[in-house]
Amino acid sequence: MTGPVMPPTPSTVPGGPAPGDPDVEHTSVGELLGDISRDLSTLLRQELALAKAEVKQEAAKAGKGAGMLGGAGFAGCMVLLFLSLALWWALANVMDEGLAALIVAVLWAVAGAVLYAIGRKRLRELNPMPERTVDTLKQMPDAITPHEERP
Repeated sequence: MTGPVMPPTPSTVPGGPAPGDPDVEHTSVGELLGDISRDLSTLLRQELALAKAEVKQEAAKAGKGAGMLGGAGFAGCMVLLFLSLALWWALANVMDEGLAALIVAVLWAVAGAVLYAIGRKRLRELNPMPERTVDTLKQMPDAITPHEERP
C-alpha cells in the first residue's frame, strides 16, 4: 500500500516555478507589464550599446589602416615622381622631349584608371553592418515584435 497522495504544489508541477523563482501569483498585471517594459527597455539599450561598440571598433581599425595607407601613398608618390622623371629623360634621348612627357602622362593615366577601378570594387565589398548585433536581434523572442491582427 502506498502513502497518502499529496496535492501538487507549484514547485512540484513540471514547468512550474522552481523554489528560487519570484512568486507572481500575488503580483498585479500592471506590475508584470511594467517589469516586462523595463526589461525590454534594458535589452534594447544593451543592444544599442553593443552596436555602438562594434561600429566604434571597426571605425578605429579603418582609421589606423587609412593613416598607414596615407603614409605609404605619399612615399609611393615620391618614388613614382622620380621614376617618371627618369623615364621622361630616358625617352627624351631617343625622341622629342614633349612627346616623351606625353607618353609618360598617358602611362600614368592608364595606371590611375586601373587603380580607381580596383579601389572602387574593394570599397563596395565593405560590410558596415554590426553582425553580432544583428544576430542577437534575430534571437529576440517573437513576443516583443508587434503582430498585425487578422480578421
